[in-house]
Amino acid sequence: MPEITSITQIPGIYAGHATNEAAGTGCTVIVCPDGATGAVDVRGGAPATRETDLLHPEETVQQLHAVVLSGGSAFGLAASSGVADELECRDIGLDVMVTKVPIVSSACLFDLMCGDARVRPDATMGAEAVRAAFDHAGEPLARGNVGAGAGCTVGKVAGPQRCMKSGLGECVLVAGDLVCGAVSAVNAVGNVVDPETGAPLAGVLSADGSRIISVEEAFAEAGAAMPLRANTTISCVVTNAKLSKAEATKVAQMAADAYAHAIRPTHTTNDGDSIFVMATGAVEAQVDMVGMLATAALEQAIADAARSACGAFGLKAARDL
Repeated sequence: MPEITSITQIPGIYAGHATNEAAGTGCTVIVCPDGATGAVDVRGGAPATRETDLLHPEETVQQLHAVVLSGGSAFGLAASSGVADELECRDIGLDVMVTKVPIVSSACLFDLMCGDARVRPDATMGAEAVRAAFDHAGEPLARGNVGAGAGCTVGKVAGPQRCMKSGLGECVLVAGDLVCGAVSAVNAVGNVVDPETGAPLAGVLSADGSRIISVEEAFAEAGAAMPLRANTTISCVVTNAKLSKAEATKVAQMAADAYAHAIRPTHTTNDGDSIFVMATGAVEAQVDMVGMLATAALEQAIADAARSACGAFGLKAARDL
C-alpha cells in the first residue's frame, strides 16, 4: 500500500477547509461521495449537533455523505446547509426519486471569544469547504489555525487571559491494509497533554505566562472558574474498514478514550465533545482492531492540534513556549 499521511489519500474520501483568519473561525468538511457507514459518540454536556440521531444503529438511513466540523457555536450549524446544497448540485446524496438528499452530520465548537464573535460559519462557507475538498483532492489536509481549528483555544479554567491557542490536528495510522485516520478540532476547557508521556503541550498558563500549570493548580487558585459552554472538542475518524452501523458506533465509543488520554479534564458539563466515524467499507477488519487503531490515531490528532497551532489574537501556542 502506498504511504498514507492524510485522510484525503484514503480512496473515496475528500476533505477541505473554509477559514476566516481575521475573524478566527471556519469549518472543515469530510466528504464520501459514495456514502460511508456512519456513527457518532457524544459525551460532552453541551453539544451543538445536526443529524446525529439517524446515525444510531436502529435507524434506517445507512449512508453518511459528509461530516462537518465547524466553529461558531450553534450558529455554525448553518454551514451544514451549504454543504448539503453543494453536494446536491454535484449529484451526491440519498436517491429519493425527485432529487438526491445528502446526509450531512455536523458538530460545532464555541470559538466566539477568539476573534470576531459576529462572524460565524454560514452556508456560503460550508459550500466553499466542499469546493476546496474537491479542488484539492489527494492533497494533504492543512492543519493548525485552519477550518474548525481557526478559533480553537485550550486551558480556560483560569479565564481567557491565561488560555492558549490550539487548532485542528490530524493523524493517520496503517496496519496492513487497514487505514484509520482522525481529524480533531481541539477547543477544550482543560489542558492538552502528550498521550504517551503525559507532558503538557498546551493549556492553562501560569500567572507570568512562562509555563503550563495543571488544571488542579488552576482550580486551587483564588477566583479560578470554568467558563460556561465556551469549549468542545469535535472529531471525525475515517477508516477504510467494512463496518456495520453498530460496529462503527462501537469504534466511536472506543475512540472516545483518546480524549481522556490527551485532554485533562474532558467530557465536562461545559464541553460538547463529539466523535463521528465514517467507514468506506473497502477492507474486512476486526472491529476491536479498528477501534484500537482509531483511538491511537485520535490521540495523536489531538496532540497535533496543539503542536500545529500558531499563536494568534494575543494568545501563545505550544510552539511559543
